[in-house]
Amino acid sequence: MATFVLVGGAWIGAWAWKDVATRLRAAGHVAYPLSLTGLGERVHLAGPEVDLETHIADVVNLIAYERLDDVVLCGHSYAGVVIPGVADRIPERLNQVVYVDSAPLEDGQAFVDLFPPDALRALREAVDADGDGWKLPFPGTAHLADAASTAGLDPEALALLEAKATPQPWATYTRPLRLSRQGEPTYRRAVVACDDVRSMVAAGIPPIVAMTQAPWRYEEIATGHWPMLSAPEELAATLDRIGRG
Repeated sequence: MATFVLVGGAWIGAWAWKDVATRLRAAGHVAYPLSLTGLGERVHLAGPEVDLETHIADVVNLIAYERLDDVVLCGHSYAGVVIPGVADRIPERLNQVVYVDSAPLEDGQAFVDLFPPDALRALREAVDADGDGWKLPFPGTAHLADAASTAGLDPEALALLEAKATPQPWATYTRPLRLSRQGEPTYRRAVVACDDVRSMVAAGIPPIVAMTQAPWRYEEIATGHWPMLSAPEELAATLDRIGRG
């Protein structure tokens, strides 16, 4: 059986993985859902100094202190920036790296680089106006679909997001990813493509299309950008298959 470390995207914490983790454990796996610094139950640790390197250290330290090996490291959305950094620091601890409706960034890129100018300008305005200049507020479920697919999120899931989502420390978006290792990784790589990545594949975006081909393992789920909430049974079953290799 596999050992999963589950890392959520912006605004969410370990709580969002509850149903998926329960199903993975029922299938015989070990699952560690993680709240990054400043998110979820660790919201009290948020501050202007929390950045991408903080979040990479969160995951590295969990794996180190729990003495985990052969880890299947899963990163959703924004965490697609975090997990390449983790893999760069401790590749020997990893069996697979799985991008859940996300994709890896390259050395020197920051998450803000993925946004078109108008969208980035709106984010910066929200940070300045409503986030004290250092945090990105949760936009609210009424505006969630402006940036990503909300397909499959029922009223209960939307209410859960509204109740538990926390602001995202803005420096996690602006600090560039720094990688030191070159060449092909020693661990396997997989992508679980939901509506957002599937649409990029359909649009023929080269780096995303490359993830549909060997040596990548490519899986699809017909649901929105938050599959742990909109399709937890399907996501758990997909991760179970990936974990079994």
